[in-house]
Amino acid sequence: MSTSRLKLVLVIAVAAMGAALWLGTAGVQAAGSDHVSWDIINLSFGPPVVFSAGGSAFATAANPNTLRIKLTGAGTFVAPASGGHSNAATGGGTWETFNGAISTGSGSYWVTGLTTWQFANFQAAGIIDSIGPVGTAANGSAILRIHYSDGSEGVLGIGCHGPGAPAGIVEGVIATKDVVTYWNANPPLPGVNLNRTVFHILK
Repeated sequence: MSTSRLKLVLVIAVAAMGAALWLGTAGVQAAGSDHVSWDIINLSFGPPVVFSAGGSAFATAANPNTLRIKLTGAGTFVAPASGGHSNAATGGGTWETFNGAISTGSGSYWVTGLTTWQFANFQAAGIIDSIGPVGTAANGSAILRIHYSDGSEGVLGIGCHGPGAPAGIVEGVIATKDVVTYWNANPPLPGVNLNRTVFHILK
C-alpha cells in the first residue's frame, strides 16, 4: 500500500472512531438526562399529611427588606446529563410584588429555560402525594429563567427539602425581577400552608 493511501485509511479510521465516540457520549448523556416536574404546593397537615398542587410561596429582598414577591406555579424541564442549561422547559404561574403590605404589581410569568438542576435524593415515605401519577417525589434545587407579564426578566429558584433530604437545601423559592433580588426564601412554618415545593422525577 502506498504511503498516501495508508495516510488516507488512517484519517478515515480516526474520523470514524471519533464519530463513534461522540455518538456514544451523546447516547450516554441522553440516557442520563432527568425529566423533572416542579410544583409550589399546598400542604394539609392532617393526619394524614398530604401535599397537592396549587400552593404559594414568598421571597424577600434586601435594601429594604420590606420588598417581597409572592409566586405560584408548576412546570417541567429536561436536565441534560452534562449538568448544563436546557431550553426544554415549560410552565409558569402568577406573581405579585409587595412593599410592606401594599401590592405594587401582579401578573403571570412563564418559564423560558433551565439554568441548573441539582438532584439530591428521592423523598422518604411519610407524606401522601396527591399531585398525581407523575413520577417519584424528589429533593433538590433548580434555577429557571422566567419572563414576567409586565415585560421584565428574571430567574426563579426552587428548593425542596422534603422527607429524607440532606442538610443544606433551602425549602421554598427565591427570584429576581429586573434588578430586584428576592434572595431570601421565606421559610415554611409549622401549621402554615406556605413556602413549600416538590420535584418529581418523571423517568
